[in-house]
Amino acid sequence: MKSAITTHILDVNLGKPAANVNVVLYKIESGDHIKIAESETNEDGRIIDWMGDAQREAGVYRITFDTDGYFNQLGERCFYPSVSIDFKIEYPAEHYHVPLLISAHGYSTYRGS
Repeated sequence: MKSAITTHILDVNLGKPAANVNVVLYKIESGDHIKIAESETNEDGRIIDWMGDAQREAGVYRITFDTDGYFNQLGERCFYPSVSIDFKIEYPAEHYHVPLLISAHGYSTYRGS
């Protein structure tokens, strides 16, 4: 079963998925960051099962990616030691996929499917 919130990381410099990246999912409530899950990306650069059977709720969430750890594994330096993406769930029945495209000196994201 696919989690309510999933992610995928692509290293655009190498043109391949970013494996073994530590990623933490938080829910933001009244300024507090409540840790929901933590995992590492698989060999395809994905996390698809980190919420288990947890109910998704409307609200603001944050995904934080340890990009420094990833680039250290490659023997590279990076400008952004971590990337945090805040996003809003308005319709809890929908699936939310938050991809990250990275290089050592830049990143971008979008709402995936």
